[in-house]
Amino acid sequence: MGFRFGPQEVTLLRSDRGRDALASAETFDLTKGSMLADLSALRARYAPFEGALIETVLCRRRAREKLRGADDMLFTDDAVQQATASAVAAHRAGEIAARFPGAVVHDVTCSIGAELVEMAGPEGISRVIGSDLDRVRLSMAQHNCAALASAATLLVADALTPTSTADVVIADPARRSGAGRVFRLDQLTPPLPEILATYAGRPVAVKCSPGLDYRMLRERFGFTGQVQIVSLDGAVREACLWTGRDGEPDRRATVLRTGSDGSTHVYEVTADDADDVPSGEVGEWIIDPDGAVVRAGLVRQYARRHGLWQLDPQIAYLTGDTVPAGERGFRVVETVGVSDKELRKALAAHDCGSLEILVRGLDVDPDRLRKRLKPKGSRPLTLVLTRIGRKGLGFLCEQGVRF
Repeated sequence: MGFRFGPQEVTLLRSDRGRDALASAETFDLTKGSMLADLSALRARYAPFEGALIETVLCRRRAREKLRGADDMLFTDDAVQQATASAVAAHRAGEIAARFPGAVVHDVTCSIGAELVEMAGPEGISRVIGSDLDRVRLSMAQHNCAALASAATLLVADALTPTSTADVVIADPARRSGAGRVFRLDQLTPPLPEILATYAGRPVAVKCSPGLDYRMLRERFGFTGQVQIVSLDGAVREACLWTGRDGEPDRRATVLRTGSDGSTHVYEVTADDADDVPSGEVGEWIIDPDGAVVRAGLVRQYARRHGLWQLDPQIAYLTGDTVPAGERGFRVVETVGVSDKELRKALAAHDCGSLEILVRGLDVDPDRLRKRLKPKGSRPLTLVLTRIGRKGLGFLCEQGVRF
């Protein structure tokens, strides 16, 4: 549980004195080893606000890789954890601007305003509204969106009480309660079924955990919209539920990759793409598709697009003689059994030292297996373990290469 901010702390942090104090606090290490001394020094100068300064600096440091402009923003610890990564939010904003030119967009659970910052960017969005019941977080959002004052309107409002006629509604129900993380859709805050019911008939984007059971959502709650699984730089970030996208595929995987120049490259796979691919013997390479593709159940569509095939129709590993651009491929060195004895023999024969273990379809703990195998050579290799039919099989590969 992070530091609990109140109105006084946020008012101080937004003032000139607060900005100077934060600049001073940023010069401290604020590590486990230095914290007592750092806390004492900051208390001597800024009591009783030393806790707010330390928490803000630590939150900014945690947010730097996730959010653009994090060094000038105000956060709570929970807000940093749930905030949508800037690249993901910017991509969503671009989608909305292209689909609804001139749209007014209302984020009904805006929290500290991280998504509002990105939504106010595209020229195709004419106005941004943010609302929340948490006045402290809303005050932080006012600070974070200060540069967007002409385009952003902020207000205190319940997400389940419509307060605007915005063209598009965005919601991000909290996935944590006082007892910790929650997993049931009706235990989110606000509950997901109630959000969908409140804004029925309007275009809505609801951000959810990437582990969302969207099949159950359709079967139990009657959701008929689109499920978009989004990844960023190899990590699956969210499942976004879209309504008002009639005529579009019911599932979509959106893969975002950050380029060396800071730009974002995008590709998508949808449920409407062709999916007729064979299963067969292993080719020169094994490819583990991006997690967004796997979670969206679009492995076959991805394989068809790139001329790959499956090792087994029920397993997400793909194989082929080339590796798609931007993906990581594992060149197969030898096909092996899965017993410890067979694996040790193969590892020794190939002088294996460091060993990466990837598993699908088998009940194997990679860390425990690696400790049992104890590779002692000098060559880095990857072991891909999977099931083909009912048989476990291993593929010893060269260390993965991204193309």
